[in-house]
Amino acid sequence: MTTTALTIARAYVEAWTSGDAEKALSMVADDVVCEAPSGRIEGIDGYRRFLAPFVGRMLRGEVLDVLGHDTRAVTVYSVDLPFVRNLHGAEHITVTGGRISHVISVFDMSPMLAAQS
Repeated sequence: MTTTALTIARAYVEAWTSGDAEKALSMVADDVVCEAPSGRIEGIDGYRRFLAPFVGRMLRGEVLDVLGHDTRAVTVYSVDLPFVRNLHGAEHITVTGGRISHVISVFDMSPMLAAQS
């Protein structure tokens, strides 16, 4: 039986929104490509440097929805960070060979940029 992108995406987003970045990263392919507001990220090491600090700063995470089918899924979430509450985001996830191979991450960076000022 093949695990669907919907199932993998749900497990992935539930892992990182509950604070377990390493569990989430265990579902990601070594050659993952992520397109994020901060730029393009290639490879698991780069993705770890993107995801782990974000999850480490998170005060609260909540999965709002996961939609998908066999090869692609979309996750919608809300998080609280020290400098912004109720930040909403979405990820379009592609699964190849049972692992997450491509992520398009969409969220508003303006609160983060304002907090750095």
